[in-house]
Amino acid sequence: MNDLSTDPICALATASGMGAIAVIRVSGKGSKALVSKAFSKDLTALPSHTVHLGWMLAANGDRLDEVLATLFDHGKSFTGEESVELACHGSTFIQQLLLQRLAELGCRLAEPGEFTKRAFLNGRLDLSQAEAVADLIAAQSKQAHQVALQQLRGRFSSELQQLREQLIQFAALIELELDFGEEDVEFADRTALKLLVAEVLKMVRRLAASFELGNAIKNGVPVAIVGAPNTGKSTLLNQLLGEDRAIVSDIAGTTRDVIEEVLNIEGIQFRLIDTAGIRETTETIEALGIERSQQKIEQAKIVLCLTDASDSANFTETTAWVTSLKTLHPDKYILLVQNKADLKAASINEVSTAFDLQMSALTGNGVAELKAKLVALVLGDYNVQDETIVSNARHYAALLQTAAALERAQEGLYGHTTADFIAMDIREAMRQLGHITGQID
Repeated sequence: MNDLSTDPICALATASGMGAIAVIRVSGKGSKALVSKAFSKDLTALPSHTVHLGWMLAANGDRLDEVLATLFDHGKSFTGEESVELACHGSTFIQQLLLQRLAELGCRLAEPGEFTKRAFLNGRLDLSQAEAVADLIAAQSKQAHQVALQQLRGRFSSELQQLREQLIQFAALIELELDFGEEDVEFADRTALKLLVAEVLKMVRRLAASFELGNAIKNGVPVAIVGAPNTGKSTLLNQLLGEDRAIVSDIAGTTRDVIEEVLNIEGIQFRLIDTAGIRETTETIEALGIERSQQKIEQAKIVLCLTDASDSANFTETTAWVTSLKTLHPDKYILLVQNKADLKAASINEVSTAFDLQMSALTGNGVAELKAKLVALVLGDYNVQDETIVSNARHYAALLQTAAALERAQEGLYGHTTADFIAMDIREAMRQLGHITGQID
């Protein structure tokens, strides 16, 4: 590593803006000596992981602010470098004053993400852990926090390392055969190799498949509430949120535009979208609202199609519509929800099993079951507490490439492919796994 990458840098380690406290991080070779030039005591001989109260001073000796200086020796900080963290008062003026003073002493302002970059370059984090820092900062729910924290702790990296080690053993045996190609010797048990590739491929596919869940947890799950006018869509939105967010009226076509709100259920964020009732209309504003409703159906991951339990004709129409939606959107979860179950018509009692859920948005009966259903659809058979969940698109793409290489190797083992081509595919799988952690760049 050259000198440029170890020169002292500084920046706010807390969010920009005014608050009670702000933290300025100084990292790089000679950080303690540099800060000591503007601090009321010499920090150079003081031990790591100690905190010292003192004054930051201007060039003429004037006091700028009373701060707490936390010291970290080389190899013992977030970046892996010698570091000093200054906890000052949170005035934006004071923050800029101290950063300006550090710059006067030769400390360079850090580029965006440079502290984490240095942590990666110094081996404190691998690439997937470094990326998890941003995910952890951006986490908006318990599950998003859990997924990012597991990755930051190295759980994902550990699993990938185990997979790579298995593939390295496999590649070593195959490539050993190449050295003795003229003797026509097989050092590798083909049956064992087939089992090994099948097992690794299964694990890689499982990780890749978890991206759908990880992406949903990270960015929220869009849920469109759709149906004909007066089926209780706005009432359901209000019931789920626990507040009167949408106007409710017996007059058909009350909702003219899309209303979106966020609901947290068991640590997962759902973006609820109340849409205009879908029907034939000549009214211009309502028609625009219906057009937007159709767009939200396209964007949603889960679609709740409400039907009026007291209206047999509405049930028939909605059931046919849901069948059509499922054909058009096989990638979406589309639920037929029988609302107004307290007013259910006797004529459709016998077909109530056609519904995914029965409820009354007005009384709240069945709302708990609906929430549980939404969570179950998102989680599938994954356990966020016990399994690694992939939430990064770059990781997902690399896992798909890994799976493709392993599939080629598997086909080669069952076919008549020569060992050199099988070894090439295994090396490609290892390379893709290495891209994720930064072992190969």
